[in-house]
Amino acid sequence: MKKKESTFWNMLWSLTLITAVAGGLLGYTYQLTEEPIARATKASREKAIQQVIPAYDNSPIDEQLTYTVHNEYGETTATIYPAKKGGELAGAAVECSNNTGYGGEIRIIVGFEADGTIKDFRVLKHQETPGLGAKMGDWFRTDKNKQNIIGKSPETTNFHVTKDSGDIDAITAATITSRAFLAAVRTAYAAYTESLKGGNHE
Repeated sequence: MKKKESTFWNMLWSLTLITAVAGGLLGYTYQLTEEPIARATKASREKAIQQVIPAYDNSPIDEQLTYTVHNEYGETTATIYPAKKGGELAGAAVECSNNTGYGGEIRIIVGFEADGTIKDFRVLKHQETPGLGAKMGDWFRTDKNKQNIIGKSPETTNFHVTKDSGDIDAITAATITSRAFLAAVRTAYAAYTESLKGGNHE
């Protein structure tokens, strides 16, 4: 009996030691990779911001603010990266998402001119169907029929698909994706315009 008890406690001690060592190694690995991952994420975001906003001489990512938009989807938090030139607002990049895509979340960043027209956009994250919804990054910048949203503003253009009486053509065979994408754009526009009026930003 004593031998069995001794074996049991030895096994328990060994498992505890292994768990402690494994946990320590995981923590150490996390510390080693945390900073490089943070730097890579910031660099990736800065690149996306540079691609979508007007010329600026400030640091949009360092002056970012968050804004809560209240819409038909409830509350959506957007991140606004203001672009300034000579101290004056030249526009902004707005990052937000919509969770009603065919594959779930669609995360985008939209660049706005000072007057609210769309300068450019990038799709940051999605799980849409390849060859269908995944084409949104190209579809909505193509000058064909009513696809292109560049140079337009939700203030003067109905950013819903034509099937819903809007002004934008949905991606062929990917209406759900198109609705979610345009909803995200509308959220980005609302965050940009409302935040300028001193709304719910942090």
